[in-house]
Amino acid sequence: MLDSAYISEFQRYLTEDKHASNNTISSYMRDINQFNVYLGTKNIQDINDIIKSDVERYIEWLNKNGKSSATISRSVASLKCYCGFLISTAKITTNPLTNIETVKTVKKLPQILTNREVELLLAQPECTDMKGYRDKAMLELLYATGIRVSELISLNKDDVNLSTELICCHNNDKERMIPLYPAAIKAIADYINLVREQMLALPSELALFVNMSGERMSRQGFWKIIKHYQEKARIDKEITPHTLRHSFAAHLLENGADLKSLQEMLGHADISSTQVYTQLVKKQLKDVYNKAHPRA
Repeated sequence: MLDSAYISEFQRYLTEDKHASNNTISSYMRDINQFNVYLGTKNIQDINDIIKSDVERYIEWLNKNGKSSATISRSVASLKCYCGFLISTAKITTNPLTNIETVKTVKKLPQILTNREVELLLAQPECTDMKGYRDKAMLELLYATGIRVSELISLNKDDVNLSTELICCHNNDKERMIPLYPAAIKAIADYINLVREQMLALPSELALFVNMSGERMSRQGFWKIIKHYQEKARIDKEITPHTLRHSFAAHLLENGADLKSLQEMLGHADISSTQVYTQLVKKQLKDVYNKAHPRA
């Protein structure tokens, strides 16, 4: 099995030197720990004893256990990063991941909601109690801005400026300003002015959105909220918080937004990540054409 001290040192490296996101760190640690468990079943006790064929057999094992090509590719990438770190810190002298080919994956275009499905989903929360006001504000804000769920639950009350109709979104050391449409402004204003203070466990709580215990909303908590309203709306598509982010991006492009502005709002470091939505919009148009044109 791998040296736990090395794994802990790698985690500190990702956190303190690379400033990787929590999601990235969590994925790397999960992949490395899974490989560690596998090595234990093969009685491999020292990372210096690992050879290329061990890694190849591990990839075969992942495949036999039903892991997708995307999951396997990510696992290999995690291990390459880890072994690269060990080489750079002289913990090992030979990299067993050298010449290991990354599993080729077919990139699927993200699923989006139609305008009608978005309207249906946003109409589900009923502003008859504190939870309804909060849920309405969260869903409206997510679709209005396209921010990630991690960014949504990290928002503090002071990050919202209702007078300028903007939110300030923080991601690691970067921040960006994103505008809000009128319905989102109203939903957030109603939540803040009418119910938020009553929901807080402590008056000093900074979080914009809190759970029913009055503490900052968690990713898991918001995921359950999304699933609840998907079922209530009877929408057959699998809806996650990221579905609203994808829908936000595609709908803006459909209505004439330029890629550079969209990149800034989404917080993409590389515009190639934003260009995926151009392909998505083209596919949507082609599908509409094929369904609607009498000679298609």
